Amino acid sequence: QVQLVESGGGLVQAGGSLRLSCAASGLSMHTYAMGWFRQAPGKEREFVAVIDVYGGSTSGVDSVQSRFTVSRDNAKNAVYLQMDNLESEDTAVYYCAAKRLRASIRASEYDYWGQGTQVTVSS
Repeated sequence: QVQLVESGGGLVQAGGSLRLSCAASGLSMHTYAMGWFRQAPGKEREFVAVIDVYGGSTSGVDSVQSRFTVSRDNAKNAVYLQMDNLESEDTAVYYCAAKRLRASIRASEYDYWGQGTQVTVSS
């Protein structure tokens, strides 16, 4: 019954921007921390950012900390990832995930996952 659906991925030139969206159904998003993860071919899934139930956010590695912004709209049951100044190294499948109550940077602790959206950054 729970479903997370990502959208907004695509092909963009280095230095450009994309805004990813994640729409949730079957759960009340205001009671979940919402995380973003990414996985490039041949690499492990890595944490990107998370926004907690109060709207506080935590970013991942230094390379994305100043470029990506996570936000949420509980009324729309949606979470967003604004990605600016994209680099070729950002190319990956991006996933949104939901975790009950408290935020986490560990993928194994999340309860629900979307199927991902492809982001490709060309140089």
